[in-house]
Amino acid sequence: MYIPRIYKEKDLKEIVAFIGANSFATLVSTREGRPIATHLPLQLRKTEEGHELTGHVAYGNPQWKTFGENEEILAIFQGPHSYISPSWYEQENVPTWNYQAVHVYGKPEIIEGEELHRDLAHLMEKYEKHRKHPVLWDTLSPELLETELKGIVGFKIKVERFEAAYKMSQNRNDRDYRNIIDRLGEESDPLSGQVAEVMKKIQP
Repeated sequence: MYIPRIYKEKDLKEIVAFIGANSFATLVSTREGRPIATHLPLQLRKTEEGHELTGHVAYGNPQWKTFGENEEILAIFQGPHSYISPSWYEQENVPTWNYQAVHVYGKPEIIEGEELHRDLAHLMEKYEKHRKHPVLWDTLSPELLETELKGIVGFKIKVERFEAAYKMSQNRNDRDYRNIIDRLGEESDPLSGQVAEVMKKIQP
């Protein structure tokens, strides 16, 4: 990913937190020289060697068959983003777009059996544990689990590198920066308000 130095996020702790908060990803690999992508939730875990992403796809999804053919695949995580009007600057300029994005690269590997079961249990716990009547791995019948497991393929990706871009008007002067935050707060699009909140946190 092309990232001008001023927008490059290097803090690994921040990147890990970002992925945890924006875990619905786009997984990209190649099949016969052409790109193929799937949109899915992924989990990031710390390992003895570094980090790994885990997830699963439908058995009928041909992308899992590319895992053995690709030395490296890409997972894309995106945060809030918003149009930035040049009318918000003191000096004449052109429009742009503020956004947060993290690219994760690594080698994929199929997982099965207990390793897959643990990953699915963790995934359900993450999204169910706060609910009034949570549906967790241990609450589902063995018959249902056996049937559903036949329809998916689990995988993990040993992370080789992270690339993170936080393009949030860091190149603007203080007056423009504060004005962008104010103007974003007036927009009807909820993503604009989220971008404003991010800008407040990372204000240079």
